[in-house]
Amino acid sequence: MAVVHVAVGVLLDERGHILISRRASAAHQGGLWEFPGGKVEPGESVERALARELREELGIGFAASRPLLLVPFNYGDKAVLLDVHLVTELAGEARGLEGQPLRWVSADELSRYEFPAANAPIVSAVRQHLAHASLST
Repeated sequence: MAVVHVAVGVLLDERGHILISRRASAAHQGGLWEFPGGKVEPGESVERALARELREELGIGFAASRPLLLVPFNYGDKAVLLDVHLVTELAGEARGLEGQPLRWVSADELSRYEFPAANAPIVSAVRQHLAHASLST
């Protein structure tokens, strides 16, 4: 089974809220919430893929991103490698250009939403990052 390389953005606003979106019902893991992003095309860097996906899905750009973690995951019917980046200094206002609902939520509110199983390590890493960031301030 081929592994699908996916660029994932954990978008943080100035208040430390995180943007999540709901997957289309017809999509793999449809109806669940996710962090925005999409497939990395052949020859494309993760940063370029992330910039392209955020522009196409949300109509926004960003000035800064940095790697957070890699999540290899096999659903049985599909294998993915989630290449997750923290994205800050957003340019524009996020809109669901593909009709997807969006929510800006706190780290504590993430537990109220159902995510694909591959996203569990991302939720943990985001909570840990934000907890550490608040201790540093």
